[in-house]
Order: sequence, then structure tokens, then C-alpha cells
Amino acid sequence: MEAFGHPGISPTWTSSAKDLVSTALGRNRLWITLGFGVLNEIYWPSTGRPQIRDLGFIVAKPGSWTEVKRAAHYRLETPDPAIPLARVVHQGEDYSLELEYLPSPNRDSLLIAYRLEGQGYRLYPLLAPHLSAEQENTAWSERGALMAVGGTAALCLMDSEGFSRSSVGFVGASDGWQDFSQHGQMTYTFDRATSGNVAMMAELSGAQGTLALALAETPEGARTLAASSLAEGYSLARETFLDHWKQWAAELDLPAGTPSQREMAARSAAVLKIHEDKTYPGAVVASLSVPWGDSRFDLGGYHLVWARDAVEAGLGLLAAGQVGEARHMLAYLVATQQADGHWTQNFYPDGRPYWTGIQIDEVGFPILLAAKLKEIGQLDGLHGVRTMVEAATRFLVCKGPLSPQDRWEENSGANPFTLAVEVAALVAAAEILEGDQKAYALALADCWNELIESWTYVTDTPLARAHRIPGYYVRLSPSGAASLRGRVEIKNRSGESIETSNLIGPEFLYLTRLGLRRADDPRIAASVQLIDQLLRVETPSGALYYRYNEDGYGEHEDGRPFDGSGVGRLWPLLVGERGHHALLAGEDPLPYLETMAKATGPGGLIPEQVWDREPIPQHNLFPGKPSGSAMPLVWAHAEYLKLLCAVGAGRPLEQLACVTARYGSERAAASWHWREEVPFEQIPAGRQLVIEDRQPFQLHLGWDSWEQPQDLSSEELFPGIHGVRLAWPQGAQQLLFTRLRSGGWEGTDHSVSLDPGAVLG
Repeated sequence: MEAFGHPGISPTWTSSAKDLVSTALGRNRLWITLGFGVLNEIYWPSTGRPQIRDLGFIVAKPGSWTEVKRAAHYRLETPDPAIPLARVVHQGEDYSLELEYLPSPNRDSLLIAYRLEGQGYRLYPLLAPHLSAEQENTAWSERGALMAVGGTAALCLMDSEGFSRSSVGFVGASDGWQDFSQHGQMTYTFDRATSGNVAMMAELSGAQGTLALALAETPEGARTLAASSLAEGYSLARETFLDHWKQWAAELDLPAGTPSQREMAARSAAVLKIHEDKTYPGAVVASLSVPWGDSRFDLGGYHLVWARDAVEAGLGLLAAGQVGEARHMLAYLVATQQADGHWTQNFYPDGRPYWTGIQIDEVGFPILLAAKLKEIGQLDGLHGVRTMVEAATRFLVCKGPLSPQDRWEENSGANPFTLAVEVAALVAAAEILEGDQKAYALALADCWNELIESWTYVTDTPLARAHRIPGYYVRLSPSGAASLRGRVEIKNRSGESIETSNLIGPEFLYLTRLGLRRADDPRIAASVQLIDQLLRVETPSGALYYRYNEDGYGEHEDGRPFDGSGVGRLWPLLVGERGHHALLAGEDPLPYLETMAKATGPGGLIPEQVWDREPIPQHNLFPGKPSGSAMPLVWAHAEYLKLLCAVGAGRPLEQLACVTARYGSERAAASWHWREEVPFEQIPAGRQLVIEDRQPFQLHLGWDSWEQPQDLSSEELFPGIHGVRLAWPQGAQQLLFTRLRSGGWEGTDHSVSLDPGAVLG
């Protein structure tokens, strides 16, 4: 009989507040997530493809029923922090439900061992498929199994003891939860629900047994995998699962620390490992979750690869001694680089772009990973790295220093974080480049490094005076002329804008993190003082930080999920960034590690954001604990590992020797490179002036009111960059110039004056 209520309500994913993520270290291509003590999204056959919303349970007896995820009275444990085998016990007043979630090592299936204790109680699994992330699935019952198909994926749910009865329906109308809500018991036994938002329910025959949930390209394949998983038995699968993970954990070389720190480090390393795809080794998605997923049906979520996050994960695994994993990631990045040298904003594990924006820091990070592996003698044998570095460097040189997007994917312009990555990447690339290209990359790095403050540092503003500091780094200055006098649009605040000098963030901390500035630099110290006063909030978990003032990426004040606008919340990731600076500044970094470990969910996962206001229990929001954004955040777990590693080493893991050697003391650039998008009006004495463009041009110039006019043809200085090098004539005070390009004269006169009194820094 066909269920009623077609097509059901609009589908959503489930909450991003995960308790645990897991996968088997075998042939299994299935990843699971748990939240509120039950199964949430399953990803198959890659980390980029969620296939179900959730699989929960109702426990019921005559006159009483409870959905265990809503009751949320449970405890979770694993055999070891590095072994993601979850045992969950849901405890009611007169019942106990024990569940163990075991991804099969040998098949694309999940085994769930269950045991229900309580007089008169029966157990009912409820499964909501979203196969192929499509809004329309079809579900049916067939020979003691529940089946579903959607797009190119099929699913089968079977029980070792058999179902007493089962039903399929449309969500919000004829699904199992609606049945219990309306009738207090299972009354529906529909055997088919076609082309809609479907759900399945079964009554289990016994109080103890094993469920098998399998995925395949066909219904027949899914049934075969589920049945064979049950036939092979739970014990053997469990033993194999544990053996594989124990072997992997034994190979970890975790940073030194207290027992609790090492437990958190082991869990973090496992989180990074779990997020790696198996068909595409090295592809690490940002999170097996959809932020605020229970309010949306986002096809991307965070189960995508960001080159930056992948490199951060690679560096985090390096901190745990997993050199091979970091090499996998670099090889994957070599393969997914675009023809012009960049990586798209994010992409599926197979390399297909999702969002196609450009963040220039994502071009620099793979260079930093390659340089780190080279520095520790682990780059040999990797092919294509030189070609990758050359192409990425060309992109940095030709498209930098301004980025179309900052690291939060919101604004274009000059950003201290991105600039730090660009400069460090150029210096690191020079270790691989040769000849004129090497010399140019270093010269450009020196120039951009010296100009960072002119682009992102302000002095004597109302904010500086109010906080009694001489100046500070802004979050970014907008594109155009990298003007510090402009306004920045807050993209997640419905188009509101703020003066550039009033927008503050911790991006500048990467200037010390990567070795471009000393931690005791007065400009850095003043900026740290400002973010500690404006962005730092004390919570029960410790002091945490906002991304920036006026951020709108987070829940609304009443706890409603982010829907394109909201209020930005606190980020544990940024605690790690502040902790790295504390280490470099001679402060105690351990409180920052402790805060990151405390701001976790029930399973010890680090979230993207934590709640910063009074509790709102109906939205599961509590001060200092995870909000509804992504959890776990891979980058945050990598940050924990790297900070713990840095504490032992006395320096950040990603601080390259070649960068610190170059900028360990103040270094004046030999040349300043003038470009239309980052012009300068004055140049210090002793610098060579280089006028540049992305195409050949003829430079028409004159000194001091167009005296001694000249016409000079540009030359290619670096692939894709053309320029004219000028030595400043003795006694001249000003250069005037314009350019003739392929489209004709540009129609504008530019000027650069000599600033003989300029002092470096």
C-alpha cells in the first residue's frame, strides 16, 4: 500500500553538533556521524556525499514512548581517544538502550549492535534517507528489509533477528514519528512511498541483535552487502576494526604533554584521519557536517575540500608524526591545481569545483606544505611538486597581493593573514625556483612584506585613542587602492558596512606565526592588546575570540540558526592562533590549549563556534559549548595538534627556517613594485622603483614636472609580469609617468615622490 502525504515536507539535514565521526580503515567507503546519541549523516562513497539525514530510535511500551535523541539522556564512550568505535547508552527512568556503531572494515555497510532493557519495551529504528542528496527518494519494504533508492544510490536496512513489522512513509505526514505522535504506538504498515521526502520505521523482533545498513549503486547491491555483513557476524568485524585502528594509533608520534593533552591530541589526529577520503587519498574535507543542517538542505555544507583547511590538516598530522599522510595531501593538491596555478575556493573530493571564488592564501598554503616537507627531508619521491610550486608562484605573483576573498570568504582586499601567507610562500617558493625567477620572487616578497603596514595598519584613530594605543592592524583594507580610508561591507549583516579602521580581527597574528614580525614588535603588541579587549570573551570553558567585531555568521540572538545573517559567535580555532602568539611572546600558552579542550561537545570534538550568551536550552545552546555551526572543524583539531607541538618545540610548526632567516631582523626591500591596484605615492630613498603590469607596455616618464621625458619599453620580469626598472636620478624628487598598452594610452598620469626621510618600520 502506498503511503499518504506525498511528497512530504521539505527535507533538511540534521544538526551539525556531532558527538563523534568514524570510519573503518579498510575497504569500507562509508563515514558515519553521531549526534545526540544516534546516527546522523552517513557519507558514501566519498566524504563529499551525504546519503541519510539520520537513523534514530523510539523505545515504546503500552501507554508510553520516547524518541531517545529528543530525550538526550545518554553517555558516550570509545575504547581509546584514537579509536572511533562509539558505545552509546541511553538511560530512561525504566529502560536502558545500549548501542554500538561499527563501520564494517570489509564492506560499505554499518553494523549497529543494540540491547534494550526494560519491562514491556520494544525498539523501533527510524531512518530518513536523502540518497544522492536529492529531495525525492523512493522507499519500500521487501522480504524483511527496508529499501530506498535515489539518484545513483540505494540503501538497505536489515536486522539479524528480523522485523516484526515495518512501514515507509512521507516525512511530516505518514512517517513513523508522526504515527507515534498521533497514536502513541505503531499503527502504520505502508509498504511503499514513491518520489518524495521519505522515512522508514520497523519494529524489531528482539531486544538484542544487530542492524545492518548498507549502501550501493543498486538496491540489489545494497541488500547483498547488508545480508553478507550480518552473515559474517559482528564479532569478527569488530575485531578487525579495532585491530586496524590500534595499528594506526601505534604509529602516532604525538607531541609531549599531560595525559589529558595527549588524549585530546590522539582524538584530534583521529578526526583528521577520519576526514580523509579513501578513493582520493589526501582529500580532507573541512567537516563531515552541514552547519545548522537541521534548518537547510545545503548540497555543499562543509563536506568539501578547501586547500587551506587541507594543508592545515596536513600540518596537524605532521605534528602527530604522520608524514605519509601529509605527503598524500600534497600529492592530492598537485592533482587538483587549476591550469593557471590556483585552487578553486572549494571542491568535491574528486576535484570538481563547488564554489569557484579565489582566496589567494589557498594558493600560498600548498607551497608552505611543500616547503615544510622539503625542510624536514620528506619531499623526495613526490613528482610534480616543482611544477605545482612554479604554477602557484606565478599565480601569486600575477594576481597578488590583493585577494578576491579573505580567509572567511567574505571580502576582497589586503588582509594581514593572506599577506603573511603570500610573503612566506614566495620566500618558500624561492627555495625551489632557480635563477631570475628565484631572485624576482624574493624581491617581490621583500617589497610586499615592507608594505604590509601601509596597507593594513592605522594610527591615531578614535579607536586607538579610546584604547590608548598608537595604532593597530585592521582586519582588511578593501580592494581598489588598498585604502585604509574606505568602508568594508559586512556580507553576513544584510549589506551593512563599517569603516575600515573600525573593523578588527586577529588576522595579523600570522605575521608572527610565519616569522615576518617579531612578537615584541610594538605594532603587534598594540594590536594584541586591542583584540584582547574587543574580541575576547570569558566563558565557562575559558577565554575565546570572535572572528571580528560586527560579525554576523552565527545564530540570531534568540538562538535561531544562521540564515544568511545572524550574530557571529566565538571560535576555538582562534584560541589556538592566540595561543601560538602567546608562545612567541613568552606568555604561557597552556591556558589556550585547555580552553580548546573544554569548548568541546560530548564526544570531545572541537566545534567551529561556541555559544557566547545566556543558555537557550530549547536550542541546545550553553555558554562556552558548541553552537549549531560545524562540528568537528578539522582546522580546529589541526590547530590543537600544532599548538601542542609548538609548546614542545618552542616555535610554530609552520614557521619555516628560510622565512625566519630572511625576516628574523628588519630587512629593507631592495625594490618597490608599483602596480595599479597597490600604488604608492612615496618611495624611501635607496629603493629601486619597478613599474609593473600584466601585459607589455611602453612607459612614458619624466622627472620633476616632466623634465627629461623618456619612453621605455617594458620587459618580462617574471612569467606574466612585465615591468620597467628605474634607478632614482641624483637630485630628482618626483617621477611622473603614464603607460601605452595594447588598448592605447591609459589616460592617467601617475606620480611617485622621493621620501628621503623615511625610516624602515
